[in-house]
Amino acid sequence: MSAVPGRAPVLSLDTLVRVGRGRGRTTAPRRLTLPEGMTAPLGCDAVAVPARFGSLVMPRLPRVGCVYADDTHWWWLVPSDSDYALEWPAPAHYATGAITPDAPHAPDLIHRPDATFPYTPPIPLYLAVCRLTGTAPTWSRPISA
Repeated sequence: MSAVPGRAPVLSLDTLVRVGRGRGRTTAPRRLTLPEGMTAPLGCDAVAVPARFGSLVMPRLPRVGCVYADDTHWWWLVPSDSDYALEWPAPAHYATGAITPDAPHAPDLIHRPDATFPYTPPIPLYLAVCRLTGTAPTWSRPISA
């Protein structure tokens, strides 16, 4: 932001975008935390689905990692960059860094795997979410020339 004497300050596009992103946010973003004794050597992101889908996703997965839930969403921990070349179908939300935006409180851990790694395999999770939302997986969509 630069100021010229006698004139209103000039805002850069970066400043306007930053201000716009902060509007309407009622709480600070929260990061899902790993349970005691677990490690995440591949980094950690999360995939959220509306709570109404949560219990429908679980039985479709061959292995379930850490799952968190609040009143509105269920969150699965996945390795970082599990969104590479994938378009997670709406209403799913991919959260880089396992950050839960606008959560009034930290979601509760509702499932902990026996292993020391917190991950749900992302491809089976992606396919389960696609099936529940009636969305074709990215790689099976027709390509136009």
